[in-house]
Amino acid sequence: MFPTARDLKTQRRPEYRISGFGLAANLGIPRKEAEAYIRGYFERYAGVKRFIDSVVAQTRETGIAKTLLGRERPIPDMNSRNPNARGFAERTAMNSPIQGTAADLIKLAMVRIDRKLGQFQIKMLLQVHDELVLEAPPEELDQVKSLVRAEMESVMALKVSLVVDIGTGDNWRDAK
Repeated sequence: MFPTARDLKTQRRPEYRISGFGLAANLGIPRKEAEAYIRGYFERYAGVKRFIDSVVAQTRETGIAKTLLGRERPIPDMNSRNPNARGFAERTAMNSPIQGTAADLIKLAMVRIDRKLGQFQIKMLLQVHDELVLEAPPEELDQVKSLVRAEMESVMALKVSLVVDIGTGDNWRDAK
């Protein structure tokens, strides 16, 4: 470790589906109000609802959810007679393409970043969900931030741009 190193923390912030009950609890509002908000969201963004319904239907048919890169996740309880097991399977099916693709992309970015780190004293310390924690000496910080941002944001061409937040600090907690 470098005695004067600064930790870099990168983070992408995806949002995932939430129930009326969960949204009400998070926002401190009545459940009916939260459910109305969710209904309004899906009315306004009908494509999101179509995507979710399509993923659930396809997973119900095949028993497998897939990421954008084709990685498969078996979901055996999609047709369970147990409503709790089936509900959990449906939520898993909805989230798997999104969360699984995010996992695929962060790993691809890690490989690309690692290949370019040879010219620096930086160390990639760990990955937590959609974050990378790296350690770099202060004199390399600006170059490394640019490299990491470029690699993470361009890891795959998508219709929607990937946006990366980068924070620095003396440790992971303080990297803002």
